[in-house]
Amino acid sequence: MTELDVLDDTTAWQQDFERRRLAAYTASGLDAPAAESLLDGARRHVNAWTVAGIMDAGTRVGYVAVAAAGENDARASRIGDFCIDPAHAGRGHERAALDWAEAWCAERGAEQIRVRLAGPDTGPFDAYGVRGQLRARRIGSPPEPVEGITGRPMTPAEYTGWLAVEKASYAHNIARSGALGPEEARRKSDRDFAELLPEGLDTPDNTFLVLEADGEPVGNGWLKHGYLPGVTYGYGLRIAEEHRGKGFGRAAMVAGEAATLAAGESTLMFTVWGGNEVAMNLYTSVGYLVVEENRSLALPRSAA
Repeated sequence: MTELDVLDDTTAWQQDFERRRLAAYTASGLDAPAAESLLDGARRHVNAWTVAGIMDAGTRVGYVAVAAAGENDARASRIGDFCIDPAHAGRGHERAALDWAEAWCAERGAEQIRVRLAGPDTGPFDAYGVRGQLRARRIGSPPEPVEGITGRPMTPAEYTGWLAVEKASYAHNIARSGALGPEEARRKSDRDFAELLPEGLDTPDNTFLVLEADGEPVGNGWLKHGYLPGVTYGYGLRIAEEHRGKGFGRAAMVAGEAATLAAGESTLMFTVWGGNEVAMNLYTSVGYLVVEENRSLALPRSAA
C-alpha cells in the first residue's frame, strides 16, 4: 500500500532532485555549465515546496514535491518534482502519489495544477495538456546554407512592425497553451518585451534577422546570446504564413544556428508552445531534444 510522508528534513531529497535534474539536462545536450545554470532556476523555488516521501511498507520508493498557488497566478499550484525509483515503478505508486498531489493542491484552492518535467519522459502525466517545451541542440559544425535563402540584419523600420507582430504572437501562444487568459497574456507580453528589449533594436547581445528568398523577405529571427553559458536562445525564427510549406522552416533554423556560432556559442535553444505540432515536428526532425516540458491539468480532475 502506498503512503505519503511529508518530510521535515528535505536535504536528502534536494540532493537527489539536483542529481536527477542535472543528468536529464546533460542528456538533452547541454554542457555542464549550462545545465548547472538552468538548475539554479529551480533551486530558487525549492524552499517553497512541500516534499513528501512516497512510501511502500516503510520503504521510500520515491518523492513528490508540491507548491501552493502564488501571488502572480492564484489559480495554479505546481508539482515541482515527481519520481519513483525504477525498481518500484508500475506498482500503482504513481497513481497514488499523483492523486495525493492533486488533492493537496485542490484543498488549497488551486483551479489548475502544473508540472515541469525534465527530458522527454512524461511519466504519469499523459492526461496533462502540453503547455510548452524547451528544446536544444548542440551545433557541432557550421550548418550547410539552404540555397536561395539568406539572412541579413533587420532595419529600424522593419523592427517597429516586427515588434508589434511578435508581441501579439507571444500573447496568442500563451493564451492558446492555457497558461493565461487573453487579456492577462497581452499584459504579460507587454511586460516581458519591455524587460527583454529595453534598448529596442540596439539591445546588446541580441541578433535580429530578416530572412530572404531571392531577395524577397519571407521571415525573421530574434536570438538572445548568453542566455545560458554557451547557449543562444531563439525567441523567434518565423516564416511568414504565406511562405510556409516551402521548406523555409529549416532555412530559418540554419540561420539561427549560424548566428549562434558567430556569437561564439555552441547550443541553440527554443521554446515551442503547446498546440504547435508543426513546430514540434520540425524541431524533432532536425535533432532538437526536449530539455523541459511544461504540462497542466484543470482541477478538479474530470472523472473521465
